[in-house]
Amino acid sequence: MLEVSNWIMENFSHASDAMLIFQDDQLLIMNDLAENLIERSDIDINYLKQIVFSHIKRDNTESDECFDCVIKNQLTDITIPITLNSDTDTPLSFSLVYRRLSTSENVYSIILKSMDAQQRMDQLSIQKSLVQYVNRAHEDERKQISEDLHDSIAQGIFTAIMGISRLISEQSTASKADFAKQGDLLQVQLREVLNEVKGMALDLRPSALDDLGLVPALKTLIQRLQENTGIQITFINRLSPEVTIPNDVAIVVYRIAQEAMSNAIKHADTDEITLLLLTHNKRISLEVIDSGKGFDIEKMGQPNGRSLGLLNMNERVKALNGVFTLDSKIGEGTTVKVEFPIISAHLEAG
Repeated sequence: MLEVSNWIMENFSHASDAMLIFQDDQLLIMNDLAENLIERSDIDINYLKQIVFSHIKRDNTESDECFDCVIKNQLTDITIPITLNSDTDTPLSFSLVYRRLSTSENVYSIILKSMDAQQRMDQLSIQKSLVQYVNRAHEDERKQISEDLHDSIAQGIFTAIMGISRLISEQSTASKADFAKQGDLLQVQLREVLNEVKGMALDLRPSALDDLGLVPALKTLIQRLQENTGIQITFINRLSPEVTIPNDVAIVVYRIAQEAMSNAIKHADTDEITLLLLTHNKRISLEVIDSGKGFDIEKMGQPNGRSLGLLNMNERVKALNGVFTLDSKIGEGTTVKVEFPIISAHLEAG
């Protein structure tokens, strides 16, 4: 039993939160971190109790004249954000947690949890979730590519192989007309396969983006989507010729346009999409606007196929110091907008 008590005290002394335990107004014990914190911030312990008591008093007006009664009657923990001055220039932010340990003996604890540490933990949790979402999105993309290769490309090539085998086996008996007809059919099949391969290559990495730049790549993408869907896509280009767009920004802008238009085509039930690319206030911005049915943005916080794409867009933009905004209302359409800081050509030269 003594050994267990020693373990408990050891854990208490080296806990990652500052912990103080009181009975009535008397401090019974505090751990190493609390002692160190009080020394660094030069804070009066009574001040911590006053914060708790004033908070309880405010929420329990029937017991204004009885602190002990208030503490005994309090049924839940209390968490209060506080900021303490320290021996450095940076204030220390904490969550002050009051917890009743014994009602009969009026024993309670005050715990100071570092907000900075909590924020770091929250950030790590978000990053972990983001990695899971992105990995899932990548796996979905790989699955789609695999299905396209199997269901379309592989089947097309297999059909062409069978056609060639038939030509070889019948070359001595088939008439020239039949032979030529079969050859023409094979050419049509192989051209279809070639076009599908080119389409997949464009989706994975558009050559126009590397060879000609962002605007021609967007025009090619728009033309292909219009031909495949019949949806009217209007491209308004107000990009200043003096602007130099870094390659990594151009890639993200292209992917945002691709993802936003794909979402609009799949989900918005729209017959019109507008792309607006312009320069203003030392920034470039892209807006993708559809006149479709819109959606509830708050509900998109739950991970699904569409929100994964939006999450991926947001993180891509943030990684390049850009700003991502999404505006949608049910029945009024959706606008996806991204902005990036830019450097004009004449500024670079200077």
